[in-house]
Amino acid sequence: MTNQTANSDRIIRWLTYMMFMMFAMTTDAVGMIIPVVMKDFDLSMTAAGMLHYGPMFAIALSGIFLGFLADRIGRKKTIILGLGLFSVSAYLFLAGNSFGFYLALMMLSGVAIGIFKTAALALIGDISSSSTQHTSTMNGVEAFFGVGAIIGPLLVTYMLSQGVDWKWLYIAAASFCLVLIALALWVKYPESKPPENPITLAQTFEMLKDRYALGFSFTAFLYVATESAIYVWMPTLLLGYEGSAVFLATYALTIFFVLRAAGRFLGIWMMAHLDWAAVLVISSLAIMLCFAGTIVGGTNAAVYLLPVSGLFMSVIYPTINSKGISCFPKQNHGGVAGVILFFTALGAAFGPLTMGLVSDLFGGKAEYGFMLAGLFSALLFAILLFNQIMKPTIARLSELDRAEY
Repeated sequence: MTNQTANSDRIIRWLTYMMFMMFAMTTDAVGMIIPVVMKDFDLSMTAAGMLHYGPMFAIALSGIFLGFLADRIGRKKTIILGLGLFSVSAYLFLAGNSFGFYLALMMLSGVAIGIFKTAALALIGDISSSSTQHTSTMNGVEAFFGVGAIIGPLLVTYMLSQGVDWKWLYIAAASFCLVLIALALWVKYPESKPPENPITLAQTFEMLKDRYALGFSFTAFLYVATESAIYVWMPTLLLGYEGSAVFLATYALTIFFVLRAAGRFLGIWMMAHLDWAAVLVISSLAIMLCFAGTIVGGTNAAVYLLPVSGLFMSVIYPTINSKGISCFPKQNHGGVAGVILFFTALGAAFGPLTMGLVSDLFGGKAEYGFMLAGLFSALLFAILLFNQIMKPTIARLSELDRAEY
């Protein structure tokens, strides 16, 4: 590898980190925005939660229908297209002031995220020398996503305390996005192996028949359904908490995001040195116990257990995503990234939506929704335990390590 190539790969890696951090600033701040919107527009939990479900459905559809663009027209063009659309949708928040308008713009931004995220995920394979390095890099990418998830809610909390409209978070993200577009235009991208046949939408749907794509996708679905319970509904669950840990309740979401980000930075080392399947089993068991403790102990337990679950959640999604993508040739990484992203976003929409419905059914009490999230966490543990015992992916990953890296 020449010094110029090494420098380009380093810049591309940082560009990817910053893209993930930027969109996390907006998507993971929604849990702080929902209570404000509920009050401003007199909405139920289920209705206000559309600000989360809507963009997640948009990301899902974008991933499955447009994920192939990264393989067909190239990573660079796809990233610039997605970032450009995201910037436009974010700036448009200044143009209106109604719930329907906000929802439409958030869904448009979801389409944009689906476009540039699948291209960025495919790009990670282009700059990785092995599937192990791919997983380590993916944990780094998601660590910066975690940093953005800390910055976003903190900014919203500060702005609201100063009487500033939360919409300015999106204006800040749009401005940062323009910087990323300039960087994406300037940097030299690695040459990727052209597909033998042009990648099409039909080929993307063919991947749904592959047991590896489907298995990792369903696992991602369960994980995100579990995780989104925290950042969407934990602020509502702890709203009005008057126990002995008021400080923890006030900053519970920030603590969760800090621990999740810290765990992902640690995950860069862990995935390079430890058995990834064993790490995921232990982590998912700890998550399930955190939810079980919340169900049994109520908010007095939740104020401690739900934030600390972020540490155990940290390595699961980036590792699932990386191993799923690494089960396919690099020339198809955009397509499979889109498939996994579809199930990821579907889980992020389905989990909070069903939790909101269950909570509303029982008088708007969020603790009933967390019982459902506990079921998601138990299913996630069961699947990861099966993976550790049966080891169904070893042969496929070893074969592609030799052929692709």
